[in-house]
Amino acid sequence: MRTRGEHYSIGDAMRFLSGHEDLKIAVIGFGYVGSCIAATLADRGYDVVGVDTDPRLVEELARGHCRFNEQGLADLIFSGMAAGKLRVTNETAALGFADVVLITVGTPIREDGELADEQLRGACTELSKHLRPGQLVVLKSTVPPGTTREIVLPLLEQRGLVGGVDFGLAFTPERLAEGTALRELRTFPIVVGGLGADSARDVAAFWQRTLGVDVIPRDSLESAEIVKLASNWWIDLNIALANELAKFCALYQVDVLDVISAANTIPKGAGNVNILLPSVGVGGSCLTKDPWMVWRAAGQQGVEIRTASAGREVNAGMPEYAAQLVIDELLKQGKEPVGAKVAVLGLAFKNNTGDLRATPTHGVVETLTKAGVRVRIFDPLVDDEAAEELFGIVPSADVTEAVRDADCVAVLALHREFDEIDFAALPVAPNCLLFDGRAYYSKEKIAALRAQGYLYRGIGR
Repeated sequence: MRTRGEHYSIGDAMRFLSGHEDLKIAVIGFGYVGSCIAATLADRGYDVVGVDTDPRLVEELARGHCRFNEQGLADLIFSGMAAGKLRVTNETAALGFADVVLITVGTPIREDGELADEQLRGACTELSKHLRPGQLVVLKSTVPPGTTREIVLPLLEQRGLVGGVDFGLAFTPERLAEGTALRELRTFPIVVGGLGADSARDVAAFWQRTLGVDVIPRDSLESAEIVKLASNWWIDLNIALANELAKFCALYQVDVLDVISAANTIPKGAGNVNILLPSVGVGGSCLTKDPWMVWRAAGQQGVEIRTASAGREVNAGMPEYAAQLVIDELLKQGKEPVGAKVAVLGLAFKNNTGDLRATPTHGVVETLTKAGVRVRIFDPLVDDEAAEELFGIVPSADVTEAVRDADCVAVLALHREFDEIDFAALPVAPNCLLFDGRAYYSKEKIAALRAQGYLYRGIGR
């Protein structure tokens, strides 16, 4: 008897390559990743249904509101809905009509680094009720190695064991960056791993057909799962190096960006040395948890991974470090932190996104507030209600209101909307400190700010 999921029969892989426009796709989890993928596939002419457990999300989309702040995404979603190529529902029965089911639910971790798998288990349990022969199931949520085989497969087989359903199972890591996700979906190569040769073949054919991108096949589900973890482990650790290098450069009054730009000219491996940029900290839903997944998974096998935890500890400490830099600079000017006014521009975890998940700005504001600083906040991309709930501060209506009489303007996310700020016209206090947490202003810009009466301080600058 065949092992279910390993040798399913979905037909020749050319089914996915031959231009069948009736190919139906379901996306479980219509969050940031799921919405980008679903909208892109619908835009390319495929029939797509997004299934999500949040009734408020479905209602918002029905009345024309998109909660995701990604350039071009809202237009793509609503054009797909208008064309009848994309629909979003809470009804899991829609999963049974799909040829390919993509799982893009959230996979957070607990404080000890263990996967909080409730969403994943719930999605798989619901999907198992509607599985039919020949469906291809593809997990895209980031998970510890072994999750697809040890959790997803048994849950899906709940129905298979009773009804004799053969299905394909594969893992393809999500590799998108907020702010550039739609472009990256159409250009980045996709890594694939399958449960058996049939699944591996068909998932590769599916992505080549639907997105037209290069595919990088790996030998197993676990190999594909580790690829995403390896990428984010490297990014987080590299940023930690940049942050500690910034602290080191500050000891000698050296601009860390000068050091990084010169160091990165050395050829190494297939490219050059590539030190990333320091900042007020690392946030978002991936970099803050994926290294802990590595650490936890290795620890369960008796291996201690030190670099993952070291990078996390360095980056998690940057918000407090940045806030202390602001406090120290205010004290140098004879301004006591208690009662000083600091305007924080940019609340999201990175430039040009409205995502507040694990934003390091929260730690900066929290530390400043504890020191008695009067903090105002403003971010044109962030939902005001969400910002007030997270920070406990009512956001200012605009930049001018936020910076009025400010002793410090802290730019912690340089959104495009902030590029054209006329700092000379801002109603700030005399000798206002301009704190650069993620703007990376050029030396020419810094000189202009100083000429306008500002004091400048950045991370390692």
